[in-house]
Amino acid sequence: MLPQRLTAPLAVHLEKVKQLHRADLAKGYGEAPLPRALAGKYPKAGYLPGWQFVFPSTTQCTDPYTGRTVRYHVHETTVARSIQRAVRLAGIEKHVSCHTFRHAFATHLLETGHNIRTVQELLGHKQVETTMIYTHVMHHSLAEVRSPVDSMLEA
Repeated sequence: MLPQRLTAPLAVHLEKVKQLHRADLAKGYGEAPLPRALAGKYPKAGYLPGWQFVFPSTTQCTDPYTGRTVRYHVHETTVARSIQRAVRLAGIEKHVSCHTFRHAFATHLLETGHNIRTVQELLGHKQVETTMIYTHVMHHSLAEVRSPVDSMLEA
């Protein structure tokens, strides 16, 4: 789910990615690595804009299968280090990781009344029991629960 407020910043980011791709093409590079079977069937597809990574690496490297210079996606450790730096700069003393954001996302959806099956689907869980682990930190009390009869009488 992409928050509406991030649509414009994402569009700006994607334009920068396109500019980077055009610069790579001008230097004789610009290929994104594809799965081998796909690359064999469509040998030039890796150069097309639609196959470029949304969050590309700042550096290029040699594809071990083709020997060509390619640009992969930003590495997961780079994201993890960026989060740790932000946590440190914010003075947060609790453990925070990428998974913390996933956990907060699920918890907030449940706290705002979204159906647990919907949250299950968004998170890609096979079993609803896996999704239920997010309910243990919810801040709802029984006093906040309203009887369905009260809602019927208001109508």
